[in-house]
Amino acid sequence: MSTIEQTSETELLAAALRSARDTKLLELDRGARHRTAAAFTRLFGGATAIVVGDEQTFEIAGPDVLDSLRAAGVPTVDPLILPAEKLYAEYSFVDEIREHLKTTDAIPISLGAGSINDLVKLAAHQVERPYLSVATAASMDGYTAYGASITYRGSKQTFDCPAPRGVVADLDVIAAAPSSMNASGYADLAAKCPAGADWILADFLGEEPISQFPWDAVQSRLREWMANPEGVQTGDFETIRRLTIALMMSGFAMQAALSSRPASGAEHQFSHLWDMEGHTHNGYAPSHGFKVGIGSLASIALYEAFARQPIESLEVDRIADEWPASLDNDAEIATLFAHDELKQKAYEESRAKLVSRDAVRVQLAKLKAGWPELSRRLQAQLVPHGEFRDMLAAAGAPTFSEEIGIDRDRLRRSYRQAYHIRRRFTILDIVRRAGLMEPALDDVFSSTN
Repeated sequence: MSTIEQTSETELLAAALRSARDTKLLELDRGARHRTAAAFTRLFGGATAIVVGDEQTFEIAGPDVLDSLRAAGVPTVDPLILPAEKLYAEYSFVDEIREHLKTTDAIPISLGAGSINDLVKLAAHQVERPYLSVATAASMDGYTAYGASITYRGSKQTFDCPAPRGVVADLDVIAAAPSSMNASGYADLAAKCPAGADWILADFLGEEPISQFPWDAVQSRLREWMANPEGVQTGDFETIRRLTIALMMSGFAMQAALSSRPASGAEHQFSHLWDMEGHTHNGYAPSHGFKVGIGSLASIALYEAFARQPIESLEVDRIADEWPASLDNDAEIATLFAHDELKQKAYEESRAKLVSRDAVRVQLAKLKAGWPELSRRLQAQLVPHGEFRDMLAAAGAPTFSEEIGIDRDRLRRSYRQAYHIRRRFTILDIVRRAGLMEPALDDVFSSTN
């Protein structure tokens, strides 16, 4: 049992704060929004504050946050309230917030969940200011994370920028959030199962070593944090509290690693792909967590199909000799992607990981020889596909790609596209390097997955 597993949640969060690069305060409790002023003053002294949110988040918590600031004598300027409809993490909104911040020297307070937090995070960085985040839902793990995931010129990108100086998470507000938002957060948390498997794979095959604190911060209590998914849908307070802590710890892990690797693998590549394609369903973009949940099911299905392939009898030399040259790789991208900007991103990312045939030969030999050990580790990490689907359903998250507007033909194509859009090493990479992508996908789509 690791040290983290033996630590209370209070001690766990305190340890994460002590080691955090950017975040110095986390106020996570009932009624925390009423203590926003104390958090702001502790972090920024007598600075002026500006609250940035949208119409919905202001209706939920804006008056209480502003009352807290004003009652404590914190100087404030008029809040920036964005329209809630069609607001998402897209660069034009960063521009709007940044230009507004330039009109004042105030320290921003983001009031909202994923989109608002990431937009303010990047805009604040661009005007060289820290910020405070006031969380309104347990809908994603980015509150305490380094970097902002923003759609820029049609491409979902992670921009380097510091995590918030502090986070105020009022559990009363979060527990009262729409159940779909917290279900989205649950799906984002559950995605750490396949993301962890991808990191194990990358570590084992010499692509990216596991860093112990970020790994432990996410993985050591993950099954405990995922318990009682039904409580997410019913709004059970203890379940929502546990979910919120888990998502904050995931963000701290990314902050420590200065990378999303501790919390993101192939499942996020599916989500990013659909973001980059501008995917909508019934007029709206599905939430990040719901896309990631479907991506997690897709990833787990591929892991299980890969495990059913003859790994220990791979013809390593033949497969390595058939590894595509750069021109063949580019030709495949040209057929897979219709939009020029997405195609260019795929060229850039895919070329970065197009290793030599000799490198493929060495890696496949290691996979073949080490498969018994590696497969045991992966099986221990992953939740079986059917069980994972049941957990998402119990939390109120989609469990079939059609529920977010992705039909089975498009989902199958997405496996091949998702491989190309990011250089991070995942199950998609080893299945492709082993020459087993099509047999594995035939297996996936011949079943009821």
